[in-house]
Amino acid sequence: MDALSDVLRVVRLTGGVFLDAQFSAPWCVTARVAPEDCRPFLEAPQHVIAYHCIISGSLLLQAGSDAPIEVRAGEVVLLPRNDAHCIGSTLAIPHVSADELVQPSRDGGLARIVHGGGGEMTRIVCGFLGSDTPFDPLVATLPKVLKLDVRKTRSGAWIESSFQLAATEIGAGQAGSVTMVSKLSELLFVEAVRRYVAELPIEQRGWLAGLRDPFVGRSLALLHSRLNEPWTTERLAREVGLSRSAFAERFTGLIEQPPMQYLASWRMQVAAQRLREGRGSVSQIAFDVGYESEAAFNRAFKRQFRVPPATWRRQVR
Repeated sequence: MDALSDVLRVVRLTGGVFLDAQFSAPWCVTARVAPEDCRPFLEAPQHVIAYHCIISGSLLLQAGSDAPIEVRAGEVVLLPRNDAHCIGSTLAIPHVSADELVQPSRDGGLARIVHGGGGEMTRIVCGFLGSDTPFDPLVATLPKVLKLDVRKTRSGAWIESSFQLAATEIGAGQAGSVTMVSKLSELLFVEAVRRYVAELPIEQRGWLAGLRDPFVGRSLALLHSRLNEPWTTERLAREVGLSRSAFAERFTGLIEQPPMQYLASWRMQVAAQRLREGRGSVSQIAFDVGYESEAAFNRAFKRQFRVPPATWRRQVR
């Protein structure tokens, strides 16, 4: 069982593309995905991951006080927490807000930006991945910025050429091209996270680091694949071949929360997904995610989402 794939499936990311931007050096803009950028893909996503796909040229990107990074054609940069950031051919000139430069589309297509001093050209396609189900352990473990060289992925040539084609068609207003880029962006995020996990240092802590540990990774897979079982820390430890104390220490040290606290949080995320999709009654969902009674499930759900599950389902719909 692949715990990472399971989490991403339940979180259910929805991709969207909203901006085609052409810059000429020198240029520098500040940007952050706003809720209105996510329409009509998602009405009000609880979590947004912003991304920029560099079609041609290059740019510098700085998120917060982090050191700037260079991003070149064929690379995609993702911001897992949608941090405000600055991009440009240089970051040493006055910044202009991207909101002031956006030219809305008159025909329902992508908004556009054409800006700069007339020098070397850089073209980027900007988009987002959104979810109406937050999952803090995943997002909290990721850095502010993930950079992926598309050409180094297994299907690099195909993905890069698809992005190039879709970007060209977007500019020409071709139907279906935005959907193509949206699906590609979902694929690229998963690939970027997988590569990040593979390159984590041995001493790294957090949810993603736990996937690499043979005992903690196995326990995560068990929790995700057999969610409605009456798990205890002792039972999980026995399943993975450790003593209770050794397992609890190992899990908490890597994941940075005890096993049962993690399980309770994950059960709520799965329950929210099923409520949102209208799959089953509240009592059936409560049983499916491991609660012996609907009353206990209602109390747990309200602690996390502030309203009972039936109310939350109506609000989401």
